[in-house]
Amino acid sequence: MRLRPEQLSGHLARQLLPVYLVSGDEPFQLEEASGAVRAAARAAGHTSREVFWAESGFDWQRLAQAADSLSLFAERRLVELRLPSAKPGTEGSRTLAEWCANPPPDTVLLIIAGKLEKAQQNAKWFKAIDAAGAVIQVWPVEAAALPNWIEQRMRSRGMAPTPEAVALLADRVEGNLLAADQELEKLRLLTGGGPVDADQVAAAVSDSARYDVFGLVDTALAGDAARAARMLHGLRAEGVAANLVLWALMRELRALAGMSRALAEDQPQAAVFRAHRIWDKRKGPVQAALRRYPARRWQGLLWQAGEIERIVKGQAPGSPWAELLQLTLKIAGRPLFRATG
Repeated sequence: MRLRPEQLSGHLARQLLPVYLVSGDEPFQLEEASGAVRAAARAAGHTSREVFWAESGFDWQRLAQAADSLSLFAERRLVELRLPSAKPGTEGSRTLAEWCANPPPDTVLLIIAGKLEKAQQNAKWFKAIDAAGAVIQVWPVEAAALPNWIEQRMRSRGMAPTPEAVALLADRVEGNLLAADQELEKLRLLTGGGPVDADQVAAAVSDSARYDVFGLVDTALAGDAARAARMLHGLRAEGVAANLVLWALMRELRALAGMSRALAEDQPQAAVFRAHRIWDKRKGPVQAALRRYPARRWQGLLWQAGEIERIVKGQAPGSPWAELLQLTLKIAGRPLFRATG
């Protein structure tokens, strides 16, 4: 059974299946869904909890033995399996498939895994879980969908926000769902529910935006210079190392230079994107960037990134973050300074 995260609470109110797989790479929603399963299991009398971490070198016999031993006890149990890689391997796959084929009585198995690729979703162990229990996959909330996500959660807390309040809150907590949820609870306590406007949000909410380097890269590729600059500032404020930001920009510049040369040689765009592993979600920003500059320009920006690397390493004078800002804005097509003469 496949469930969307928003369907999980309604499902758990009706029934409790023997196996649940919660997977994804968005920490807040992953923990929220896992917590909902734990709470439902406790409410159903599964008061004992045993946790296994299936990391490198994990002995899958421990889980198999747990399945055999649970039937010896009268109490109901929750067995929690942490599978960060979402790749159980041959032995793990067999153990999970066997568990699902004959689930131990009075036991709920909760598997918390990283993001599942298509290959894992076609594996026997995944299909066994899908048949015996429920699979809940969580995804990051995109910037365009964040206002709606925030508004729904505000209304579920008894608040009636104005569109301006939602937009301001989305801007303040962009990319950090945990911070968003915490700020919503703070707003509920401060306002007591009911109407909420932008002034109340501005007075109550801290700027807890959390940006990642790959989001910065895609925003610059898309040509959104203002947002890219704000994201770069957010990364610096969070203590992200300048060399990590530079690495992400250089990695993209190398790819853009290579793709631009290939397209100039009349290679099909689909083949070029395949060769550089540009998935559907990134095609729009990458296409926008490739239309912006020819290959020699991307090569020039890559050379500039090499000069910034010398500054980051202390081998040349200059401010790494100021140079990173200039490079980011150039990638976005909005440099701070333009050449003259």
